[in-house]
Amino acid sequence: MKKTNIKEMPFFYDRYIDLVSENETVLEALSSSQNILEELKESLIQQQDYQYQEGKWTPKDILQHLIDTERIMSYRALTLARGEQQELIGFEEQKYAQHTNAGSRSVEDLLQEFSLVRKSTLALFKSFSDEMLLREGICSGIHVSPLIFGCICVGHVQHHVNVLHERYFTK
Repeated sequence: MKKTNIKEMPFFYDRYIDLVSENETVLEALSSSQNILEELKESLIQQQDYQYQEGKWTPKDILQHLIDTERIMSYRALTLARGEQQELIGFEEQKYAQHTNAGSRSVEDLLQEFSLVRKSTLALFKSFSDEMLLREGICSGIHVSPLIFGCICVGHVQHHVNVLHERYFTK
């Protein structure tokens, strides 16, 4: 299934989904983007503790945020694929970021964890049928599906890679 199979583009998440290629299935997009952060390893190491502005995240904070978000999106996809009918709750990324240990971890460790999480996400999405990918539910008042969450996993990483290039690696 491709992002073009999404029935209704969800508000807020569209900015991530728009970054996903229309030519790839969600599995192809998850697979082809799994090494995108590893390719930035040297830049991430060089700028690991840099904040472009007071109160902004460091690259290590961003890596932890990507890991946390991918786990949450995968969980959401799993629940909907399995027929969950209760509305899924949102999460406050800033509050999550306040309670991590990213600052004391190495870039290499964070990249390894992201790689493991992405492999797990790929395995999960490989287990879904087309019917499961399109099962709908509600999250924070928005109609969503596992396909949407898979696309968010891809586009969310690309969004932050773009931010890293624009605000961290240009100095």
